[in-house]
Amino acid sequence: MRLRVEFTTEPFDLDEPPAHALAVREVVQGADLDKVDVGPFGNTAEGGAEQVLSAVDALLRRALDAGATRVSLQVNVVEGEE
Repeated sequence: MRLRVEFTTEPFDLDEPPAHALAVREVVQGADLDKVDVGPFGNTAEGGAEQVLSAVDALLRRALDAGATRVSLQVNVVEGEE
């Protein structure tokens, strides 16, 4: 099964990325995922279920440890791809 996760961390800082945003960027870019798109207001990543779920666990822990007060995420099954 393939999954796609979309997530954001808060609080936002329009002047420079906060520590929690940099921490989760590092997690997803270093994870064994097939597709990663990091943006200023949201991020997406795709891969196998185990890889995505492992990355979600790590990004939640790192974001909270780095000062995030809210993490919003959505996980979807990617249809038609194995």
